[in-house]
Amino acid sequence: MDLRLHGKKVLVTGGSKGIGLGIAQAFAAEGADVGVVARGEEALKKLKEEFPEILTLQADISEKGERQRVFQAFIDKFGTIDVLINNAGGSSGGKTMETEIGQFEEAMHLNYFSAVHLSQLAVPYMKNQGKGAIINITSIFGRESGGKPTYNSAKSAMISMTKSLADEVIKDGIRVNGIAPGSILHPTGNWQKRLDENPEKINQFVEDQIPAGRFGTVEEIADVALFLASEKASWIVGANLNVDGGQSKSNF
Repeated sequence: MDLRLHGKKVLVTGGSKGIGLGIAQAFAAEGADVGVVARGEEALKKLKEEFPEILTLQADISEKGERQRVFQAFIDKFGTIDVLINNAGGSSGGKTMETEIGQFEEAMHLNYFSAVHLSQLAVPYMKNQGKGAIINITSIFGRESGGKPTYNSAKSAMISMTKSLADEVIKDGIRVNGIAPGSILHPTGNWQKRLDENPEKINQFVEDQIPAGRFGTVEEIADVALFLASEKASWIVGANLNVDGGQSKSNF
């Protein structure tokens, strides 16, 4: 299926490893012009060596000034933006009563405020050309408890913002949607680390918690991102799609 993504200008945050890397590679394979933002210089260097056609931008996008800097660098390179993938994220802390308020604030800056701000920067360009797509990588735990409270709270806010922004900008031809991954296994992720440390426990988790009977892959998330960015998804607006092998307990 030709998704007509060739030549599209695509910016992926948190794109040097894991889900973000898989999404960046998938768009590049479709012939899109891809820029990746990440904090880790070594991971970006490795990405550039393997995919020299991808623009790599080093920044901590929890910082407002850094977001403005790398977004402008992307525009300077490609002239406009067609697709924004807000994927950067992370979690810290433990139970709510055991976690410093500063860690909640950090989680919001990294996961949520970065997505809001970059969307604000991207929308005027998309509006000017009459079309565009913003895809927020949320989590099934943005709808239900399961991950760390800092992460859950930020992803929940992200899901709400996805719908409110979608309704605001669809009249300008801009579609905003989210992808809520379940447990995804990749070499640099927490699930791989836990699997290596205690395979019996993690295999039991998969059996008990994931109806499909296995972890998801980054490619399965990337495929959904490609679809949502394409005109094949032209009537999908403000949705937040679970991509989780049935793991979520939510039925709506």
